[in-house]
Amino acid sequence: MNTPRHGMPPAPGARSPGAHDEGGPSDLIYVIEDEPEVARIVRATLQDFGFACEVFASGAAALRRLQVEKPDLCIIDLGLPDMDGLDLMRRITAASSAGVLILTGRGHPADRVMGLELGGDDYVTKPFEARELVARVRSILRRRGQAGAAAATQRRRARFNGWCIDWASHVLTAPDGTEHLLGTAEAQVLRSFIERPHQILTREQLLGTRDLLPTDRSIDVRISRLRKKIEADTEAPQVIKTVYGAGYLFAANVEWD
Repeated sequence: MNTPRHGMPPAPGARSPGAHDEGGPSDLIYVIEDEPEVARIVRATLQDFGFACEVFASGAAALRRLQVEKPDLCIIDLGLPDMDGLDLMRRITAASSAGVLILTGRGHPADRVMGLELGGDDYVTKPFEARELVARVRSILRRRGQAGAAAATQRRRARFNGWCIDWASHVLTAPDGTEHLLGTAEAQVLRSFIERPHQILTREQLLGTRDLLPTDRSIDVRISRLRKKIEADTEAPQVIKTVYGAGYLFAANVEWD
């Protein structure tokens, strides 16, 4: 069975078995896309798999709605008519805890890396596979849900090498008292490390998924962002070490409060 592509929406009612097993009306997704046909296809795809969905043709419209209702995830087109999508993403993540999936026709890797650097959870390029879009949406929601549950039920603070991370607020405090607010994606990766120090973790383990594409570099971006905060020399990291061909290793002792 061929997977529908952008421009080829699923046939009405053509839900696969178990389409509503993950996601549902409790998961609200904002689609911020100015191309009507693309927005229609994204909304139809998400609704077909059981997600609640609201569509906005401009960044300003989405920000106004954000003051009234907070979504679980925002799908943001980088090329909006009234503002740059990266700026919109910064404003959304500052005002809410929503995940961010970047939907872009920009083919240059720098645009995608910049989006991830600024706090995006993942990205999809146009044209896109409908099932890939849904899989990435589910993956983001699952990771964020697991991170929230862990923060609510497990120990609140962890310390390593003079650093302290508060899981309730995602505030990382340096030995000199400087505070850094981590995005959800960064905090999730750091937690994976801290819960299993001195162990080699694969990219899939760090992202909490088993269906990571070989071309997906999102984990590398998050590792880079963490290293910029906690490493004295990012060119010769001593805490988050790369184990070539295997993954990464957190080389620090951890204490819990």
